[in-house]
Amino acid sequence: MTLAAFPTRYALLIPALNEAQSIDRVLEQIPSGLFSQVIVVDNGSEDGTAEVARAGGAWVVREPRRGYGRACLAGLDQLHPETAAVAFMDGDLSDDPGDLARIVQLFDEGRWDLVLGSRVLGNPQPGSLTPLQRFGNSMSTLLIRWLWHMPFTDLGPMRMVSRRALDALRLQDPDFGWNVEMQAKAARLGMRVREIPVSYRRRASGRSKVSGTLVGSVRASLKIVWTIYRCWRIKLDREEAVPSSAARKV
Repeated sequence: MTLAAFPTRYALLIPALNEAQSIDRVLEQIPSGLFSQVIVVDNGSEDGTAEVARAGGAWVVREPRRGYGRACLAGLDQLHPETAAVAFMDGDLSDDPGDLARIVQLFDEGRWDLVLGSRVLGNPQPGSLTPLQRFGNSMSTLLIRWLWHMPFTDLGPMRMVSRRALDALRLQDPDFGWNVEMQAKAARLGMRVREIPVSYRRRASGRSKVSGTLVGSVRASLKIVWTIYRCWRIKLDREEAVPSSAARKV
């Protein structure tokens, strides 16, 4: 796909913590011409992630306070004013950067506020999703379906959301409740959402910051449930939400 195929008003944001061994390959595999900004947020790395990302052509933002959500918020603060939408993916090479082309192409139809890459609908590599991750995904998406009738299948990291939708969502979670907060609020506000299958692999190096340990996985599961509950209880300003329609998925 060429630069002419898509407007250069889209950005890509990659939160990264100690991903020096993989971030260069992630950046190399991003399809050309999709994004006017590629932002890597160094979330307090101790292994030279920022230097490797900068050498790979990314715009590096430093957020020393640990937390996935904090990293995302720091990156969003650096978006160009004319950026119309932003995509997210992880920096450990578990996501396939090539899937971004399909996500951008679908988003570019103009009918969606949020396009999600579903690892569950895709063909995840054996061992890439732990049993606890699969259980947490099922429980969380079931809760969202029950509360707001939005049929999500996954809380995966690869996604693309419009700037207007981001403004309406008012995301605040500082750590690994970020993705589920985005999806729960999008469901509650009736945003136009589409899921597509994406690939998922075992991380290229290092250990997952969430699912790498039993304690981390349990903490993440509890935080996700708490975030859904909080999104159910808080007051949202529907007048600022984007136009709604029924959710669709592949």
